[in-house]
Amino acid sequence: MSGQIVYVDELATVEQPSGTPNQPYKSVVDVLTETPDAQLYVLKKPEEGQPPVKAVKERTNIDYVPISGAALKKAKKTVEVNAKNAAKKAQNKERLEKEEAERAEREAKRIEEAKKVVLTLDESLPTPTKVKAYQLEKHRDQRIKISGWVHRLRAQKGMTFIILRDGTGYLQVVLTGKCTETYDALTLSVESTVSIVGTLKAVKEGQQAPGNHELVADYWEVMSKAPSGDEAFNNKVSKDSDPSIQADLRHLVLRGETASNIMKARAAVLKYFREAFDSQHVTEVTPPCMVQTQVEGGATLFKFDYYGTPAFLTQSSQLYLETCLASIGDVYCIQESFRAEKSLTRRHLSEYTHLEAELAFIDFNDLLSHIEEVICMVIDKLLADPKISEIVYKLNPGFVKPSRPFMRLDYKDAIKWLQDNNILKQNEDENGDKIFNADGTPQMSEHQVGDDIAEAAERRMVDTLNVPVFLTGFPRDIKAFYMKKVPGDEGFTEAVDLLMPNVGEIVGGSMRIDDYQELMEAYKHEGIDPAPYYWYTEQRLWGSNQSGGYGLGVERLLAWLLNRFTVRDCSLYPR
Repeated sequence: MSGQIVYVDELATVEQPSGTPNQPYKSVVDVLTETPDAQLYVLKKPEEGQPPVKAVKERTNIDYVPISGAALKKAKKTVEVNAKNAAKKAQNKERLEKEEAERAEREAKRIEEAKKVVLTLDESLPTPTKVKAYQLEKHRDQRIKISGWVHRLRAQKGMTFIILRDGTGYLQVVLTGKCTETYDALTLSVESTVSIVGTLKAVKEGQQAPGNHELVADYWEVMSKAPSGDEAFNNKVSKDSDPSIQADLRHLVLRGETASNIMKARAAVLKYFREAFDSQHVTEVTPPCMVQTQVEGGATLFKFDYYGTPAFLTQSSQLYLETCLASIGDVYCIQESFRAEKSLTRRHLSEYTHLEAELAFIDFNDLLSHIEEVICMVIDKLLADPKISEIVYKLNPGFVKPSRPFMRLDYKDAIKWLQDNNILKQNEDENGDKIFNADGTPQMSEHQVGDDIAEAAERRMVDTLNVPVFLTGFPRDIKAFYMKKVPGDEGFTEAVDLLMPNVGEIVGGSMRIDDYQELMEAYKHEGIDPAPYYWYTEQRLWGSNQSGGYGLGVERLLAWLLNRFTVRDCSLYPR
């Protein structure tokens, strides 16, 4: 008995095929799967020189021919194979579902049995010594107790490996025997807090572990269990997750090795700066963060009410440091500075750690030499510290200590370099807003003397030179009011920016105006009321001296040292 006639065109796409000439099915195999005895007609190919096949909706049965015997045989074979595969898949699915159910039953039974297992501290063994990870070296082959967080976890039959983190270091822990049979062992999750007792052993030759030792546990307990499943730590925090998510979860991101290593390097940087300053008899002071005066321009001040009087968060402690020179001598501070600068770039923060110093009785060359000396001294100390140098080279494998002396480049020569290398700037209007062409592209032009070199151009220049660069001699009109003018070239200042490859400016400094009348004229030139600055100005009346100073952005130095893309990685909680 003949079957139903069905028309097929494997190149056609019909939303609701019915098997008619102008609503053909797309697949012979699909038709045979549903209707094995169907009589199949396929689209007739046009002969050479004939017009192309009609549009689908215009076709009639004369546009189709019966399917060839070979094509039909091949399609039926495919249907047969698909049927066998489907049956096998259904069979496997049933088997897998049964196996999964049996596994879940075994696991539930195992967990119930595990709840009955109780560990007890063996009082017959030597009393454990409570230690931190940094102390482990001197406790080899001793029984110890250590507490921390489960940094990594790997369970296998009869054995569980834990990498424990306590903030001072890492330790591999091995749980065996009864220690792996408890309910806590079966349900342990990353970032749970645990306390473990056992014997500290050197790892076997050829094996690796933090510190080359591991703790063979004889007792342990969970102090606080972290979430598992979808809420597990590794599901919430990922290095590939969106930056906004990482910012919201910064309190968890800090537990990662990279973030914690950056913070350890940061602590070392501050420590060794203090040591470097101490070796040069530069004294640390702590100026206020609430101020009534500007230093770097009023547009970037954070304003607040101070008991009914307008006040600001400090942009710099420099002015206060200068007041200390006559009594304490050379001074420095490590304080937070605040800039209400809407610059969402990889090197800007609204709150950053500002390392500032002021030095008495120096000239401009002395200032540059001091900055270079202190930075190189700190780098030497960092690289001489085994733990910190390991972090530096782990995060920045290609780090090379900068050679001395640092390159010195005058501002006017830098402008010429930018011109010679065709590095352009985007034009701005009188309000400082970027100018664009009619087609939306930036309006660009050549740098000229007097321009404030843009961040991108500055970074491109220093990245090309690929060495630390002291950029000096900036125009007076683009620098702060207190900067001393270059003798004989009054339109320019004895100012300096230290530029580092991949980051740009990390230090800004200058010689300070030491003449009372000249400072008063500087206030007038900038349109600043000198009255609130009386305490600063009067330094020029009561034994003025030639002095200079600088500010260093700690996060920018770290970004250069550790090869971080953004300074936000180098702040505990970036703002």
